[in-house]
Amino acid sequence: MTPRTPAPRSRRDRPAKPALTHEAIVAAAVRLMAAEGLQRVTMRRLAQELDTGPASLYVYVAGTAELHAAILEDLLGEVDLAAAAGDGDWRDRLAQVLLSYTRVLFDHPGLAHSALVARPSGPHYFALVETVLSLLHEGGVPDGQAAWGVDVLLQVATATAAEQSARAGDPGSQGDHDALVEALGQAPSRTYPRIAALGADLSSGTPQQRLAWIFRAVVNGTAGTPRSTDRGDAPS
Repeated sequence: MTPRTPAPRSRRDRPAKPALTHEAIVAAAVRLMAAEGLQRVTMRRLAQELDTGPASLYVYVAGTAELHAAILEDLLGEVDLAAAAGDGDWRDRLAQVLLSYTRVLFDHPGLAHSALVARPSGPHYFALVETVLSLLHEGGVPDGQAAWGVDVLLQVATATAAEQSARAGDPGSQGDHDALVEALGQAPSRTYPRIAALGADLSSGTPQQRLAWIFRAVVNGTAGTPRSTDRGDAPS
């Protein structure tokens, strides 16, 4: 008995693809980043993932840079802002919020580097900025200094996450760090008296302790440094 050839299936009988939306595109981009890394999240690769053409994506996203910013905006929803409403010194609560932001970036190494230039503009980013500004206001930081300080604080957190992510991805980074610590410990006191005097304290503390201190130092500087350019003076 001769087997029958299956009749061609009409495209109309196939399940319809879900309609493209900005939310669906970003969700797919986040999944792709988790599976293949941020460097693979391009408009062309994402179009393949969504079984569509790149031109269809440009209706919702202007390009790869904007796509990466949208991914960052989505992941900023993981930042723990609850510490802002807790007890304790406002500086410590602000450091906790910024540490949470840094951890989110550190958990996504490629994104940490992209965040140095990516500028999200969604509700999660606005919530983070509003929280930082609210804590600076609670601490009595003048509005003008807070307006510039929030940018510095987020830059410090972002750059730190990018640096730590790069080190975590380099198998030789720990050996380089250990070699530097050893070299500092052996620096001759006659030539480098301050290095010798501080000794092991130069590399003391955990990364989290040092980062929390950095945030407090920047906050204190923000609170105590007037915006001299408001008076027409040249920055010192």
